[in-house]
This record gives sequence, structure tokens and C-alpha cells, in this order.
Amino acid sequence: MQIISVNPADTSDIVTSIQAPSVQDVVEATRRAHQAQAAWAKVPAPARGRVIAAVGRLMEANKDSLAALVTREIGKTYAEALGEVQEVIDTCDFFLGEGRRLYGQTVPSEMPDKQLFTFRAPVGTAFIITAGNFPTAVPSWYIVPALLCGNSVVWKPAEVSPAISYAMTSIFHAGGVPEDVLVTIVADGATTSAALEQVLEERLVQKVGFTGSTAVGRAIGELTGRHLQSPCLELGGKNPMVVMPDANIDLVVEGALFAGFGTSGQRCTSLGTLWVHDDIYDEVKARYVNAVENAVVGDPRKDVLYGPMISQGYLDAHERNLGLIESHQTTLGSTGIGRITASNPRAGFVGDPESGFFAHPTIVEGIRAGDALYDTETFGPLVGLGRFGSLDEAIELANGHGYGLSSAIYTNNPQWVWKFRSAVSSGMVSVNNSTSGAEAHLPFGGNGRSGNGSRQSGVWVLDQFTRWQAVNWDYSGRLQKAQMDVMELPSDPEFRL
Repeated sequence: MQIISVNPADTSDIVTSIQAPSVQDVVEATRRAHQAQAAWAKVPAPARGRVIAAVGRLMEANKDSLAALVTREIGKTYAEALGEVQEVIDTCDFFLGEGRRLYGQTVPSEMPDKQLFTFRAPVGTAFIITAGNFPTAVPSWYIVPALLCGNSVVWKPAEVSPAISYAMTSIFHAGGVPEDVLVTIVADGATTSAALEQVLEERLVQKVGFTGSTAVGRAIGELTGRHLQSPCLELGGKNPMVVMPDANIDLVVEGALFAGFGTSGQRCTSLGTLWVHDDIYDEVKARYVNAVENAVVGDPRKDVLYGPMISQGYLDAHERNLGLIESHQTTLGSTGIGRITASNPRAGFVGDPESGFFAHPTIVEGIRAGDALYDTETFGPLVGLGRFGSLDEAIELANGHGYGLSSAIYTNNPQWVWKFRSAVSSGMVSVNNSTSGAEAHLPFGGNGRSGNGSRQSGVWVLDQFTRWQAVNWDYSGRLQKAQMDVMELPSDPEFRL
């Protein structure tokens, strides 16, 4: 069977075609990585850091061509594609020095002639599964720190982005990462699932990282749990943006436009529902609808807000989600809903809509708790619009669906900011900023239906790819028993002035 990758903005353009691997192919790739790990772990961590530095410089040198491939293979606008590759560079720049900072501790002992230490040790081999919406940035959040810490990596990227994935892998190898230390293999979901079960059973994998849907994340959590492993899970979101009555409405509209419809709404941090206070609801609604109606959609190589959906499958899922719209809700924002075609046109569309998987931007007004669209991650150019009367109500609406990835509040009132921050369940909170836009040195991840509390990025991800080892060294020449042979100095408990 072939895995065929097509340009989603021009489906006549075949980007690449590869032979789909078998379950055994994936298992053997994992075995190679597992066997290569010990030698890689023996390379001094500062030297591994210099490899990451070399990878970063090569990513920088190839930034334009890699970004162009991102635009061609998954349809991301070129400006966003450049930003995505820059995040890979930023991640390398952050971690290149961590090879000199994989600190442990020297800890005092309660007994003489004894020293205590802690060390970070690599977990072993990591099996990383990533989605197609961020085909370079998100993989780097796993791969770069995993390699730096002395692990080998098997990377299973999305089937929609094989050309990007193999190009990125070639840059890692050119930077000095041994080929068997980073093995990339593109496989379908069923093959990956069967192979993952086998490599866990054979103890070839010690860490699983997954970015994708909550449903698949649950299945991976169950599978790894049977092997007493804790996966790193970055799952879906239904990210709320709360607009208080003192908000800067210009800023709200700009942030909600980017958060809701950038990358065609295909980000895990895309805006789910725009919740607006009753006092300014009508004005925010009017201005937001106007901005969405006038946004330019089309050819991702041009100056547009967003281009196509990533694939036919993503477009089909978006159209299924449009079927969740209920009778009390109203659609706004475009000249139609669903797929943009010659017979269902979008005003101001750039290019030929028939050539790719393009979808209308859609605002669904009237979202209420309990609606299907209230707690369904839609992952497409669809934003809910609802209203609230108090911050307490807004917080309840922001948390009620059980997702906890990203959230935003627009206000200049510090009391409202701190109340929202302390009460909202999301792992990431923005103030007067979009729900999207992670920086490479902050922890990224969510809670509840959005993840298991694990984090990517920054120093926090080191805990995903290392294990703490405690060492005690007794050079007293005799057995000293903790909590028993403890030195007690004399004191006078009856002393009084």
C-alpha cells in the first residue's frame, strides 16, 4: 500500500508517495533505535548539546525551503510556516545549553562519612507520535529534549506530512544525530497501534509521547498504563476567550480572528468559544462578524488569513461538526458554510476554490452549556459565540466542558485577571492575547480532556525524558543504617533562663 501526500491547496500536485510500512517494519525500526540508545547516552551531554546546536543552525539555513514545503504539503500560509520553523530553531537554541545544565544535587547525609547525590538518567527509547497541523514545531518539542537527554527516538509523524518529516529528519542526521538514534517511520494508525503494543510488550520503548485527539490519547494512556509507563500526552482543546466589559475591543477582534481562524482553525489551541460580557456583546459581535466576513481566504502562498484544510479527512470532519449546529444557533461570518466551491463561493476568495480543500469561516452564535458544540473540539474554521453576565459565570463556562489546554481573558482589571487565572482549569492562560502562540521556553500542555498534566517545552519537559537516580556513597567503612544510626548531639531540654 502507498501513502500518497497531496498539496491540499492544489490536489493535482502530488508531493510524495511512499511505501506504507508493515507492523514488523515499525517494530524493527524501534529495535534499531533501542539498540543504538546506550552508545548515544555515553556521549557527554555537552557534546549532545553541540549536536543540537548544529541542528539548529542547519534548520536556520534551510528555513525558507522547509517552510515552503510546509506550505505545499499541509497548506499552512507561508508566513505561519516560517514562524513554525522558527519555533524549531528557538527550541534548538534553548536546549543546546541544557547539555551543560542537566543538573543533579549534592545532598547532605544525616550520617558522617557519607554523601548523597541525585542524577538525571535518560529513560531509554522514546516513541513519539505527532499530528499533521504542526509538522515541524511540535515534533521538535519532543525530539530535541529527548535526544539531548541521551534517549533514542522513534518518530511516527502524521501520514499527511511525510515529505516534511523526512526532510526534517535529514537535517537532524546532517547535524550529527546518528541515523539509528533518530528513526522516522510514517505509518497509518492501525499499523502504529499494533506495533506500539508489541514494542511495549518487548520492552523496546520506555516513553511514549503523543500529540493528537483526546480519544486516541486515552487509548495510549490505557496501553502504556498496562506497562506501568506514564505517557506524555498533548491532546485536544476547547479553548475559551473571555471578554470583560472593560476590554479593548480592537484587540479582542484581532486576537479572536487569529485564534479562531489562523491555520484554518486546525490548532489544538484554536479558539473554541468567544464568551462576551452582556454589556459589550452587541458591539463585539458586530465587529467580529465584520472582521471575519472581510478576512481573505485562499491560496496559502498569497497574503491570506488562512488556506486549505490539511486534507480531505480534515475537511470531512469539519463538515460533520457543522452538522452539530442546533436550531437556536445562527451561523455568521461568510457567504456560505462548509466547503468553498464555485457553487458555494466565498466573497474575496484568492485562487481557485475547486483546486483544494477550502472551507468557509463560520461563527456559530448562541452557544450554551450543554450544546453539542459547547464541548466538542471542532478543529476547523468554526468559532462559537456566547454571552455571560458575570466573571463567575464565564469561569464556569470556560471549565464546564472538561478541556483544559489554553484560555484567554481580555480585561485591564487585575482583580479579574487573577481571579480568572486561579480558577480556570487550563494549563496555559493568556491575558489580552490570543489562545494561540506558545513560546519555546514556556511549558506547553493541558489538563483534563486536554492531557495528563505532562508538559512539553522549556526545562519542564526534561522530567519527561529523564528519570531521577538517587545515589548514596558511604565511605565510613561500616554499615550505617538510615533512621537508626543517626548522630544525636547532647542538649539540655530542662534549661530555662
